[in-house]
Amino acid sequence: MTTEQTSHAADIEAINQLVATVEHSQQNKDPEEFLALFHPDAIWTTAHGKVLIGLDAISEFTREVLPASNWDGRVTYEVVHVFFIRPDVAAVKVRQRYLAPGEESEGAPLYVVSKQANGRWQLTACQNTGVVAD
Repeated sequence: MTTEQTSHAADIEAINQLVATVEHSQQNKDPEEFLALFHPDAIWTTAHGKVLIGLDAISEFTREVLPASNWDGRVTYEVVHVFFIRPDVAAVKVRQRYLAPGEESEGAPLYVVSKQANGRWQLTACQNTGVVAD
């Protein structure tokens, strides 16, 4: 563990829990659990390049798309790297994998998360990028 990681151990654990909650909400196609993770002024860019600004736009999209998603399998999210831009702002690189019988796809999201006055980390600016197989 680097010195930065040691000094931010509790924050890294909280960020890992945030990403685990993203995973849980996606596996269960639960828009309310997912939306509770966002800062009210968040920006979200989908894997297909749709830009959503603010929680209202993210909510409208998520409530329409997530429950209706037709993938039949499992999704995993793994924190690959955390870079603290400031003590209360971090860039989080995630490995996202969709696993279904006979198929697998991968994403490489980048989440910028911010720590609120109450100590809670929230998704603030996120880019969900699909990985194209060679």
